[in-house]
Amino acid sequence: MLSIREVTENSELNNLCKEASCAKNSLGRKVYESPCSIRTCYQRDRDRILYSKSFRRLKHKTQVFISPLGDHYRTRLTHTLEVAQISRTVARALKLNEDLTEAISLGHDLGHTPFGHAGEEVLNKLCPEGFKHYKQSVRILDVLENEGTGLNLTEEVLNGIRCHTEGEEAFTLEGRLVRLCDRIAYINHDIEDSIRAGILNPDFLPKSFKSVINNNASSIVNSLVTAVIKNSLYGDISMGEEVGQAFKDVHKFMYENVYLNKRSISEEDKVPFVISSLYNHFLQHADQIPAYLIKIGEKDGKEKVVCDYIAGMTDKFAVSLFKDIFLPRSSRIF
Repeated sequence: MLSIREVTENSELNNLCKEASCAKNSLGRKVYESPCSIRTCYQRDRDRILYSKSFRRLKHKTQVFISPLGDHYRTRLTHTLEVAQISRTVARALKLNEDLTEAISLGHDLGHTPFGHAGEEVLNKLCPEGFKHYKQSVRILDVLENEGTGLNLTEEVLNGIRCHTEGEEAFTLEGRLVRLCDRIAYINHDIEDSIRAGILNPDFLPKSFKSVINNNASSIVNSLVTAVIKNSLYGDISMGEEVGQAFKDVHKFMYENVYLNKRSISEEDKVPFVISSLYNHFLQHADQIPAYLIKIGEKDGKEKVVCDYIAGMTDKFAVSLFKDIFLPRSSRIF
């Protein structure tokens, strides 16, 4: 009698498109594990990421705006969930593997630092080997999670995460899909958050972009997702030429008018001092970082694990730790 997992694997082989990454054909894990009787390998990877500590920390990490006043601005966690939702919608329409797509989506931004891209830029200058969040996401899952033993994920998931931002493309269509849906998600919610913050007037969005979304901000995701599905039916992932150019136009517009806007980055000038102060402190007091990182540091070097420690911090924890270390505490003298 077939197990539930085997039934699911056979269903993938029979129902997904020929270019899809079926769990039964996975390249597997670095360390062999006996298959689960219920979940496929990609479903297990998704669950491991979802229950990881690094995933939970995303709720207190900056997406675009540092410490915004308001409950409705995106965090790194809500961005991740939106990427997963959009990616699964497209994957289902294209008959790709939804479980692999979701696992890549949920893990793609685990390596982001506190204070968003501002924190990443600082660590990239401080760390001898440089710092890229997509590489750190893989390091977290492969080395740092589970108290330094890693989560032993499949190669397809790790590759999709490693290739989600720049450079080489993922070797699976699911990984390439997440790369594009990540961009769709952040352009959509960054426009919405910028309008809410009073930084962006939607009337000034590029005409080329407004034409493909029918000049209706609420239809951005639907319009872009429809374009991807329409233009990706023959073995590649694409928005198509017209929509793709409009997307490039709005991406350039957002950088010039939002991401580099003085109001958007008003708090970023403080980030280098906080991050560099913590980095230099823990280089001198490496015994104060978690024990499992100290052990990893014996192999990878002190600078690397200090970088790991700071990169894993939430915005709130980094600020609190900075205050504890560098600011005098209040005291009452009797």
